[in-house]
Parts: sequence; C-alpha cells; structure tokens
Amino acid sequence: ALAGRENGAWRTWPTDELLAERDRISTGLLQLGLRHGDRVGIFAHCGSPKWNIADAAMMQIGLVPVPMHATARPDELAHIVQDAEMKACFVSNLAMLERLDQRRTADGGQAAGRQPRIFLFENTPAEGAITWDELAREPSAHDLEKIQYLRDGIRPDALATLIYTSGSTGLPKGVMLSHANIVSNIKSVLAIVPVDNETVAVSYLPMSHIFERMVTFVYMAAGVEIWYADSVENLPKTLLEVRPHFFTAVPRILERMYERMLERRARLGFVGKKVFDWALALGERYPFAGAHGMPMFYRMKLALARMLVFRRFTRALGGRARGVVVGAAALQPRLGRLLSATGVDVREGYGLTETSPVVAFNRFEPGGVHFGTVGMPVPGVDIRIAAPDERGEGEIEVRGPNVMLGYLNLPDETAARFTPDGWLRTGDVGRMEHKRFLKITGRKADFFKTTTGKFVAPEFVEQRLSESPFVAQCMVVGLNRPFVAALLVPNFEQLEAWCRANRVHWTAPQFMVLNPKVEKFFRSEIERINTEHLGSVEKVQAFQLLHDPWTPENGLLTPTLKLRRQAIVDRFSEQVGAMFGR
Repeated sequence: ALAGRENGAWRTWPTDELLAERDRISTGLLQLGLRHGDRVGIFAHCGSPKWNIADAAMMQIGLVPVPMHATARPDELAHIVQDAEMKACFVSNLAMLERLDQRRTADGGQAAGRQPRIFLFENTPAEGAITWDELAREPSAHDLEKIQYLRDGIRPDALATLIYTSGSTGLPKGVMLSHANIVSNIKSVLAIVPVDNETVAVSYLPMSHIFERMVTFVYMAAGVEIWYADSVENLPKTLLEVRPHFFTAVPRILERMYERMLERRARLGFVGKKVFDWALALGERYPFAGAHGMPMFYRMKLALARMLVFRRFTRALGGRARGVVVGAAALQPRLGRLLSATGVDVREGYGLTETSPVVAFNRFEPGGVHFGTVGMPVPGVDIRIAAPDERGEGEIEVRGPNVMLGYLNLPDETAARFTPDGWLRTGDVGRMEHKRFLKITGRKADFFKTTTGKFVAPEFVEQRLSESPFVAQCMVVGLNRPFVAALLVPNFEQLEAWCRANRVHWTAPQFMVLNPKVEKFFRSEIERINTEHLGSVEKVQAFQLLHDPWTPENGLLTPTLKLRRQAIVDRFSEQVGAMFGR
C-alpha cells in the first residue's frame, strides 16, 4: 500500500500492517491522555508512511492534525503552536526538532511553559521526546472497543484538520476543514482521475499542503501503491526505481524537466539540434486530449518525434508514466502541450486550502482539456464569475460541500470571505472559456494601476516572462508608476550555456548580472516577449537582474512557492527605485 525510505532502504507497508500500526499509535495517544478535539502538529521534512499512519491514528479518535510546512519561519511556527493551542507534535527527525525549538526565540520566550509534547517518527532518543516505538502500544480488546466507539462518534461536519495557509502577507491563518469537506473532494477527484488498484504513484510534494494530502487520500481510496520520495533532490532516482504511472507536481518541477531537455540539446551536434528543435516545435503545437481526432499526418510525425527525442524524457520518468497532475501555480500552456506530446498527459487543476482543495480540473478523456486553463469544475462544485467586465473577467466565487468551516479564531475574516448568499470569495480573477473551462488571470489583490490610469495583472506578465528559458523567477512592479518594470532572477544554468556559445567569459552569478553583454541579451529577450505576448500597457520597460534566488527560507516565497510581493519590494527597494529613476 505505502512505501518509504528508512535508513537508506525501501520499507513497504501492506494494508493490514498499516491498520495495525494506526491502532497502536491511537492507543498510545489515548494512554498519554490526549482527548477528542485536541490539536496535534505534524512537522516533517517529507511525506512518508508514518506521516499517513499518524494522520489516520489521530483522526479516527477525534484528534485534530495540524500539519506545519517544513519551510515555515520560526515566527510562523510559534504563531501556529499558540493559535492552535497545540497539545503535542509529531516531528520527523532531530533536525526538524531543532527547527521547531527555534520558535521559542521567535516569540520572545513566551512559548515557555506551554510546550507541546513531542513524538518522533524515528527511534533516535532525544531529551523530552517520545520515539515512534515508545508511542506505539499494543491495544487490548478494551482499547480497540474504545477506538471503534470514538471513530463511530465522529460527525461528518466535525473538524477534521487545521491547515494553516501560507499567505503572501502577514501570519498564516488556520483553515478549518471538516471530514465532510475532505471526503466530498476525494469523491469528486476519484470520479475524474483514472487510477485504480493496479496504479503505482510517487509522492514527493509536502504533505503539509492539502493538495498532496488529499491526493494521497484519493490514492488510498482507489488502492493505489504510493511510494514516497525522501526529497525533491532524490526524485529522479525514485522515478527510475519505482517507475510510477502517476505523480503530482508543481510547475517548477516540470519547468526543471524542460530545462534538462534543453541542456541535452546543447550537447548535440548540428543535425541533432535541428531534429530536437523540430520535435519541440511539434510538441508545443499539441492541442489534443488523447489520440481521438488527431490528424493522421500529425500522428505520424508525433510518433517519429517520440522515437527520436521524447523517449529519453519518458525513460527518465521510469518509462510507465501515464499522467501528471499539476497544481499550486500556473503552468505555461506550451509546456503542458509539449509534455503531453511526449505521451505523458499533463493536466492542470485549481484549488485553495479553503476548498479542500480542488475546484476545477482538466480531464484525461478526449475533449476534457484546454491548455492554458485550469479545467472544468469538479463534480459537486459550482463556480461563478462575480461582476464580470467586458471580457467576462471577474472574481471567482465557489460553492460546494468542499468549502471550509471558516478560519480559526478569526470570525470577522471568515465572514468577509463569504458573499451574503453563501459563496466563497476566492480572491482570484478569471473567466470562463468555451463556456466550461476556467481560466485564471490573476489575484484580485495583486492588480495594480499605473499613473496612466490603466490596470495591469502582474501574474499574466510574469507568466509570459517565465516562458523564457533564461528566466528562473520574476516579479512585476508598477503601482502608481508610469510604466511596468520587472525584477528578474536568471536561470543561471541556461545563462552559462548561452555565455559559452557566445564567447562571454563566465565568472559567478553575482558578477554576471552586472555584465553589459548579459544585460543587453536580457533586454533583447524582454523586447521579444513584449512584442509577441504583451499589450501596450503591459510591456516591461525596465528590469533589474538579481543573483540570489527567492526561497521560503529567505522569506521571499511562501511555502507553496508563491511570491511574497511586499517582502520582495522591501528587500529590493533600492533596485526598484533605480528602475524608475530614483
């Protein structure tokens, strides 16, 4: 059923062992005095079978799991522990325990006296912590009866879990999700994703996000084998070992796969590059949701491209991959087409923590996908566009059984998030295309107006800039400014290859962003994007190259890899001022 690495080797768990271990952990938790409604954290560096066992062991006896992002800052961890009134916390290893302890200095020592009890996934002794084997206790007949009684008494509308949103500003908010919220989303996704008990999946995204956690629930409900990668860095090795049929991804992972393809192209000779470019161009025109209706001539060319070029990519995924589910951020449409053309169907969806999370999803069947959109509403969920403009764009509002109970301890913010007639305001702006596909055009709060009086959707401009293989990260600015400008972090691997090809001496990133030839090259790249993709108001007229990547650890990205826009503006205020002449 589940598999994870322990001490460098795979450990597999059949279903009967998982159920027995779940009951042993539940027994230990009850014997330590934890009671229905208590909040218990999970702070882990990666997903694992023990993550799932702990999650199930808590929920079946009415405890409320509170996952925390591995990349959360100490002040965020301190806030979550206090806000959730956390009684205990599962921690994956000693390194994560040390990070959790750092929160005590983040809140000025106020956490002293209310420390949560610590349970370790591993069996390495640590002062004040209970190891996994110490917590797991063999249940008596009475214990099993008590567990069954508690499980039977859990109402569908009861609080199942607290998920703290990463938030691009301020401290995270605790989203309260009920059992009914999550189960409704599991049923919706099961109806549209082709997985069953013969499917093998790899999981590597953080289980602290409701996206990967709900997908894991779907896998388990369908009988899918789940193999957990112990880190993103080990994902390529895991894919080759496990040879999965399905896995989930964020766009950055797929962008990295595409960059690897381009790195391989750079090593080819003249003829090889021509063949490679032909295959890429063919793949980027791929408009189909399967082979049905595909013109015969295109199908023949695609078969040749797969044999000559794309098969190396599919082999890197293990050779059996059928589908990739993408969420958390916008996927470049051309990338979705290209990767689907290799024979691995890439399907993008959309959701929020507040909606458990899936709202819309592109289907795997023919006619069910429209690249550049996030798909159709999932079964049981309604979408409407509030106050649409002349282009049909407006705020996306959602209604369904997957919508949250509210925010913990924040009744005013909860009330503000809903319309008078009960629809959830998502804060995202979008429109319907072809009457049934939802397209996201940006965040309502991120739109800004230049001094020309025109509104700009920064996410749209950033998506166009990110389509360049030379741009790793970017953020557009221009609020109350005369034009649009951008902060850019180059893709230094691609830039180094360009420098070698163009006889530009390579030194180090901090010096290359100041190189006049590099700056001239980026100016020509931005001019190309301006001409091909952007309207007159959206054109980027100034830019600054930065050498340090933006990460959750340095506070410039959220744990879900979204931009912390104000933090970036504050950090690079001098560079922003320089772009606008002051």
